[in-house]
Amino acid sequence: MLRYVVGRVAQALLVLWAAYTVTFVVLYLLPSDPVALMLAANNVELDSLTPDQVAAARARFGLDQPVHLQYVHLLVRALHGDLGTSLTAHVPVTQLLASRLPPTLVLSLVAVVLAVVGGVALAFLAAYVQWRPARLLLSRLPSLGVSLPTFWVGLLLIQVFAFTLHWVPATGNLGWRSLVLPAVTMAIPTSASLAQVLTRSLRDTLDEPYVTTARAKGLSRFQVQLRHASRNAALPALTILGLLVGATVTGAVTVETVFSRIGVGRLAAESVLAQDIPVVQGIVVVAAVAFVGVNLLVDLLYPLVDPRVVHAPKVVRP
Repeated sequence: MLRYVVGRVAQALLVLWAAYTVTFVVLYLLPSDPVALMLAANNVELDSLTPDQVAAARARFGLDQPVHLQYVHLLVRALHGDLGTSLTAHVPVTQLLASRLPPTLVLSLVAVVLAVVGGVALAFLAAYVQWRPARLLLSRLPSLGVSLPTFWVGLLLIQVFAFTLHWVPATGNLGWRSLVLPAVTMAIPTSASLAQVLTRSLRDTLDEPYVTTARAKGLSRFQVQLRHASRNAALPALTILGLLVGATVTGAVTVETVFSRIGVGRLAAESVLAQDIPVVQGIVVVAAVAFVGVNLLVDLLYPLVDPRVVHAPKVVRP
């Protein structure tokens, strides 16, 4: 068990390092001048500066050093919790993220709970119902939920429940009522994907011989599905749930922009438009930490659902 946990933690750290490195390569090695971008964020044109001023600006941001030294310097600072300073807000990136992260975490947590409850309930019903038209309808609903664009769902919910029925506010961060529409918008594609995988897994599990044995003992279909089939069918759904939760956190960019909510997602959109490179890099690092953390948690839950995962023998190729 200890070897399994150490291996998963090592893989998570490797993914974090890879995400940071790729972000550095993308942001700093693209065919654009980082100094020009940083000066543009402060409404200063590069052509208006003398060569000495440009050289001083490069030295100020550490861009006069070789690329590998810049990478090592930024990586060491990031390991100490220093993600740099925002070019537009002129405050530490960590301080900016700390002020925007709580609303996004609350929204993501509510959306994940709604997605899990909705996805599991829909999959359970789709596998349990025997009437063919209802079974077919329940099986097709996840495909519809996955295919709907997130921004379109958000605008539709605003039109119906905010502007027409006046049940909840359309935008803003004012109280729990403002969470309803954004959380539902984020939960729909996640719950649909989860329901697709879990429905298929439940149906395969219900065809196993031990399920037939359980039914022969006199258990009802509901008892067999709930007590015997659900646990074995949960492993594939648990795998995809880790990916979907990470996608839900990063999907806050679209939802917070549509609903004008203050959070990391909206900060990401604003920083990209303003070309605030340190903030964009900090958001990517935070998103990678959330994504890796959730998937590490899922990996550590595998042995609790199926202990054979820890003791599975390695396949030796000839």
